[in-house]
Amino acid sequence: MIEQQALQMNSVFHALGDATRRQMLRDLARGERTVSELAAPFPISLAAASKHIKVLEGAGMIRREVRGRTHHCRLEPRPLASAHEWLGFYQSFWTDRLDALDRLLRAEDENPKP
Repeated sequence: MIEQQALQMNSVFHALGDATRRQMLRDLARGERTVSELAAPFPISLAAASKHIKVLEGAGMIRREVRGRTHHCRLEPRPLASAHEWLGFYQSFWTDRLDALDRLLRAEDENPKP
C-alpha cells in the first residue's frame, strides 16, 4: 500500500514539474475544457498537448471523456490534496525554523555584543 502511495505521489510531483501542465491544471480549475482549449494558450501542437494531458491523467489529476470526436477534460483534485498534505509537513518545519531564527535575531538585538 505504501509503495502504491509513493508511486502516486511521484507521478503527481512529476506532473507538477512542468509549467505547461501546471497552467493546464489552473485552467481546468475554472471548469471543463477540451484538449484544443487546453492547448490554445501554448505554442504547441495538439499532439504535444495530448502528451501533457496523458501525464496529468496518469497522475490521476484529470479525467478525460470523449464525446463524439471531442475530448473533454476536467480536474480531479484528490491527488493535489495528497501533495498539499505532504508539503504541509515542510511548511510547519520551515515556519518553526524561521520562528527560531527570528527569536535569535531579536535576542541579539536586545543584547548587542561589545
